[in-house]
Amino acid sequence: MSQSSTGTEPTGTVLWEELVTSALLGTDRRPPPAAVAKPGGDAPTALLDAAAVLTVRRRAGLRPARPAEPPEPAPADTRPALPEAAHRRLGQLLADRAAPSAGGRRGAAPDLTELLPQWLATANGHGYRSPAALLPALLDAARARADLRPQALAFAGVRGLWLARFNPEWKFALRGAAGGGVLLPDTSDAPAVERLWEEGLFAERVALLDAVRHQDPAGALALLSGTWATERAEDRLMFLDTLRTGLSPADELFLERALADRSRNVRATAAELLSALPRSAFAQRMAERAAACVRPGPAGDTIAVEPPAACDAEMQRDGVVPTPPTGRGQRAWWLGQLVEAAPLAVWPQVLGRRTPKEIVNLSVADGWAEELHAAWCRAAVRQRDAEWSRALLGTPANPPEAGPGTSSLAERAKLLVALPEGERALWVADFVSAHGLSDAFQLLGVCAVPWAEPLGHSVVDALEIAREAGSYPWSFSGVMGLAERCLDPGEAARLDLLTGPPAESESASPGAGTYWSEAFHRLVSTLRLRAAMREELAR
Repeated sequence: MSQSSTGTEPTGTVLWEELVTSALLGTDRRPPPAAVAKPGGDAPTALLDAAAVLTVRRRAGLRPARPAEPPEPAPADTRPALPEAAHRRLGQLLADRAAPSAGGRRGAAPDLTELLPQWLATANGHGYRSPAALLPALLDAARARADLRPQALAFAGVRGLWLARFNPEWKFALRGAAGGGVLLPDTSDAPAVERLWEEGLFAERVALLDAVRHQDPAGALALLSGTWATERAEDRLMFLDTLRTGLSPADELFLERALADRSRNVRATAAELLSALPRSAFAQRMAERAAACVRPGPAGDTIAVEPPAACDAEMQRDGVVPTPPTGRGQRAWWLGQLVEAAPLAVWPQVLGRRTPKEIVNLSVADGWAEELHAAWCRAAVRQRDAEWSRALLGTPANPPEAGPGTSSLAERAKLLVALPEGERALWVADFVSAHGLSDAFQLLGVCAVPWAEPLGHSVVDALEIAREAGSYPWSFSGVMGLAERCLDPGEAARLDLLTGPPAESESASPGAGTYWSEAFHRLVSTLRLRAAMREELAR
């Protein structure tokens, strides 16, 4: 309050407010308080003098604020520390980046950024913990690259999760996938499990559900069922996804209930999981619907197709989406969904006790072959059926467009995942030998790292052929990048011979020799760096 209202001198806070008001309105409209007025002096000067004095007084007399409560200490991480050389290497990988040279050329230096995922996977395989000083840089790297997050969060551990709470830019870690970054109670401690499930962060709850599921599948379902109705749709989807591991008939009742979920994505995931249980009631319903649409032809040596005439309420309840995407016919769309969800074991029964290979080679009437084969491909991927995947892939020497299942390289890559690692590598090696590298990029990406010897040799041979032919080298940059990360480091000695510039023919692309030389130098130096990284982590 002002001096005029009480007859006493105003307090510092009130005086400051009155000075501000007078300055804003102007001293003609609002003279300064009488406490600062000077006899014979002008009002603006008195205002400024008083403001200067009061500013110094306010700053000098500021009372310290009450300190905030310190955070709880970071939990202990009992995993072993990194070897010193590996510690230094991680700092280099997090800090350095291979800068492209002029003209967009990468030069011969390894791309350290691209080696970070492999380093993290190897470090996690050894069970090391992240150095505390590098946790901020590690979380920043994971924020910038979603592909790094699972491995980075597992390596960061409980201390990384603790640290992420103090920086909004790292909030992704608090909703990340389950992994080594979450400190869990003993799954036999029911009160602690219940408390974390009710109060924990999302990442902690996902990790807890996964841990309980490994020890007590029924208990995990009980946890999930207890809070299912109150969970957010995106959280229900993530929780449902944890059931993929160890999926069993015991999950069927819960998944059947999830078919009625209000979220379309949750319903679709529940239907997908149920279709992977060939003895489930859902799978049998889909098998009956699909078998009614796909039958032997009149002579028994062809396949006749009659797609559904309507998508009824029961089909929709089982996850069949009634409205097709733009450009797809309704009946073809419904047919594809039914065949995709039906157990593959139904088709030998329906189509004359034939093997999958014999079935996919049958002629399909009325132009339905592409739709039917595409649905079988999706079913083989969903059900991870190696025999059907082999049949649909066909012989690697055949041109992709002549394959029995699908000409799509993306679909072929998915089918390859169902094969054992060794067989997968041999199939892709034969494909590369027959067709070169121009169509092999997606197929190479699903092969286990490091590439098996036959596959590595096929890739190196194909690169050498392209180099000697003077081919346009930038067309192979993607494969070269994969080779840097996936070739066995033992191939470095063999590749030394290719680091020199090749003799350029008249038909060669201008400057191709120099680019090929740089690319092979980079490949060799990267392989040797990977070998050094592996040795550092193994100490």
